[in-house]
Amino acid sequence: MIVTMNPDILTAETAPPDSRPLLDGIAADIGFVPNLAAVAAASPTLLAAFDALRRAVSVPTFTPVHREIAGVAVGVAVDNSYGVAFHSTVLGSLGVDEADIEAMRAGAEPADPVHAAVYAFARHVALDRGRNSEQVVQRAHGVGLTDADLLPLVAECTFAGLVGVIDNLVGRVPLDEFLQSQAWKAG
Repeated sequence: MIVTMNPDILTAETAPPDSRPLLDGIAADIGFVPNLAAVAAASPTLLAAFDALRRAVSVPTFTPVHREIAGVAVGVAVDNSYGVAFHSTVLGSLGVDEADIEAMRAGAEPADPVHAAVYAFARHVALDRGRNSEQVVQRAHGVGLTDADLLPLVAECTFAGLVGVIDNLVGRVPLDEFLQSQAWKAG
């Protein structure tokens, strides 16, 4: 029997002392503390890992749209409803076509060939952990993506995977209000 953990939404006042500066830093960076970080705050170690990966993938080393596509691909692959809602919301704000977002949320590739290659690469990383990747990498190279474009996506896939583990472990992190319109369930 698998038992999920309690998804308490902690604040800087209710979190363990070592989590408080991390929550304050997240709030300073993005203007609020997302529920997923507030749940992870129960463990200063987990929150520090979450925050370090969040900071690493937010550095503009690759196209933000590609980062968010990778987040949706991994979220769908690992049944991470929080991540799919979050990345879908951001993709919408970045102007990605709603039909492409819906396709990705359903586990299908978007229409744009570059976006489709990013989606396939991220899905492959999440499901196959990079094994037997020659075909998916060649496909990405074929649409103009380089190793320098793909390697940062591995960091996003790792971050999205951590988010998925947290979301699944606690039995679903309650969605922040701004994510509720993009709520997602595995099909």
